[in-house]
Amino acid sequence: MENPFFKKKKNIKINDILIALNLKTQKINFLLNDIKELGAANKNDITFFNSIKYLELLKKTQSRLVITSKKFTNVVPSKIKVIEVKNVLLAVSYITSLFYPNSINDNSDLDVGRINKNDFKNLKYGKNVLIGKNVKIGRNCSIGHNTIIEKNVSIGNDCNIGNNVIIKNSIIGNNTNILDGAILGKKGFGFFPEKNSNIRYPHIGAVIIGNNVEIGCNNTIDRGSLSNTIIGNGTFLDNQVHVAHNVKIGKNCIITAQVGFAGSSTIGNKVMIGGQAGISGHLVIGDNVKIGGGSGVIKNIPSNTKVMGYPARNIRIFLKDNKINE
Repeated sequence: MENPFFKKKKNIKINDILIALNLKTQKINFLLNDIKELGAANKNDITFFNSIKYLELLKKTQSRLVITSKKFTNVVPSKIKVIEVKNVLLAVSYITSLFYPNSINDNSDLDVGRINKNDFKNLKYGKNVLIGKNVKIGRNCSIGHNTIIEKNVSIGNDCNIGNNVIIKNSIIGNNTNILDGAILGKKGFGFFPEKNSNIRYPHIGAVIIGNNVEIGCNNTIDRGSLSNTIIGNGTFLDNQVHVAHNVKIGKNCIITAQVGFAGSSTIGNKVMIGGQAGISGHLVIGDNVKIGGGSGVIKNIPSNTKVMGYPARNIRIFLKDNKINE
C-alpha cells in the first residue's frame, strides 16, 4: 500500500544508500523499493537489525538486505546481505530521509481551508474549522470549533471530533470520539544526540484509530517512525494520555488519565491501566493485564497478570512489601 501522507522518492539504488552512509559503492547497482521494519520488509526492501530481541523477526524477514552493526553480523542468516554500520538507527534515519525527503519536518498544512458542506454527507461543524485537501469524512459526523484536519486524513462514519483538535497523518474508523484539545499524528520524539547537536529522526508512519474508540481531552498520539501507531477497536483513553511513536494498543482497553506510553511498546487486548502509570519503550504487555495507578512498567508483562508499583510487580508481592514497610 502506498503511503498516503509521505511521497516516496523512486529509483533509489543500493549505491545511493552506500553514498549516503559514506560507504564504498559496488559494481552491481540494483534498485530498492523501500525501507521497512523486519516483519514488513519484502525481498526488494532494505531493513535493519539493532537488538537481539528481534532475532526471530530477522530469521523470518523476506528482505535480502539488512543494516546492522558489527556485533550482530554473525547472527544474520547467510541468505541476507549485510551493510555494516557503527550506528544502526542513525543509518536508518539517513536512508529513510533518502526515500522520503519530506518526512523530517512537521510543518503545518498551509493549504487548509473552510469546509464545503456539499462535499460531505450530513456533516455538522462549528466555527473556524479548517480542512485540508483530499480529506475524507464519513456520514453523520460532527466537528467542534477551531479544529484543523490536515490533508489526506480519513475519518469514518458517525464520528465526533471536539473543539481545538488537530488531526494529521491519521486514519480514523467509525463511531469514534476525539475529545477537545487532542492532537493526533504529529511526529514522534525521535532524535540522536551528537556532540554539538541533536539529529531528528524522520517519521513516515501514520496514526490508525479503530472503530468505537474514545480519545480523551488533550491526548497526544504520535505517528509512527517506520510502522504505524495503532489504537484498537473499542479502546478508551482518558484525558491527558500520551502515546509515543509505533505504540500498538489492542482492543477494548481502558487507559485512565495521564498514562504515558514510550515508543514501540505493544499492549494486548482488554488491558486496564490506572492513572499516571508509565510504560517503558519496546515492551510487550499481554492480554487482560491490569496495571495499578502510578506504576512504572520496565519489563514485559504476561497475559492475565495484575501488577503495581515501581518497578511494577505482581500485585500480591506489592501489597505484601508495602504491608511489611508500614
